[in-house]
Amino acid sequence: MPSKTDSRAAATLNDPRWAAVVARDATADGRFVYSVKTTGVYCRPSCGARRARPEHVAFHATAADAEHAGFRPCKRCMPQQEPPAGQRALRVAALCRLIEQSETVPTLAQLARHAGLSAGYLQREFKAVSGLTPKAYAAAQRARRVRAELLRRGSVTDAIYGAGYSSSGRFYDNANQVLGMTPTRYHRGGEDTAIRFAIGDCSLGAILVAASERGVCAILIGDDPETLARDLQDRFARAELIGGDAVFEQWVAKVVGLVEAPRLGLDLPLDVRGTAFQQRVWQALRDIPPGATASYSEIARRIAAPKAVRAVARACAANTLAVAIPCHRVVRTDGSLSGYRWGVERKRALLEREAGR
Repeated sequence: MPSKTDSRAAATLNDPRWAAVVARDATADGRFVYSVKTTGVYCRPSCGARRARPEHVAFHATAADAEHAGFRPCKRCMPQQEPPAGQRALRVAALCRLIEQSETVPTLAQLARHAGLSAGYLQREFKAVSGLTPKAYAAAQRARRVRAELLRRGSVTDAIYGAGYSSSGRFYDNANQVLGMTPTRYHRGGEDTAIRFAIGDCSLGAILVAASERGVCAILIGDDPETLARDLQDRFARAELIGGDAVFEQWVAKVVGLVEAPRLGLDLPLDVRGTAFQQRVWQALRDIPPGATASYSEIARRIAAPKAVRAVARACAANTLAVAIPCHRVVRTDGSLSGYRWGVERKRALLEREAGR
């Protein structure tokens, strides 16, 4: 019969949390702490201290639980504090709020002084957490602000300067990509912009296909055709919405064909509108081969932003080109299906079709 020491050691070795301790896995920090009976301290999984013998180790859900059990925090890894990754996220979040609230865009040097970090370190940390450099994040925020200002102000010029641009030229350089049309047209709610559209049926329900002069700008799927039409109208409140002609009906047929057989791809131009970060995520989605999937964390790593998993999920949710930008190929780390703008069951159906089932 095994001794109590052997039984305790076996229980620790068989606990999946022990593998994180052995690997000093920083991603496990914040999920649990472990205590060492012989020293009376508790540590975070990534602690660099000498590894304890498994029979002396116990696991606790929180630091408070470990302290309630009579253990004190390790002075080396300080497990009672926010994990380093969490500290970085909080620091970057504070800088994001500073950028958003500033009348003019703070320079990298100003942000570094505010955070008490070197400019180079801040640049790397900001990009690792958010997926963007501070400059790119500021540009995305200004673009968001100018979209709101264009709808609120009486003048395009007032809106551009009100959003924090130092000159109108700086905004106009990227206006078409950010807005999908000229600032004047956006200011007028898409007035004088022609959007062709048609609503049809596919095996997943009602489908709306819309296109600007640049290409397909929306593929929406749902249960109610009227709801899809309202969504399009809200997006282009004053655009000229035109029913599709015979040529456009061929485009719709190709999109429906994509839904029925996603492996075939779509040989139509796309009018893809989004922030710089969203564009990077959406391109990464288009790089996933049909029949394959990737997790949100994998996509974050592919765009060199391993800490920006939540931002990747938000970019997937913002996609308005169903199937053409295949956000249905993104799954949880364990392979299970998570939320999908057009419904998880539709996501499941698309993946099954790509897998040949």
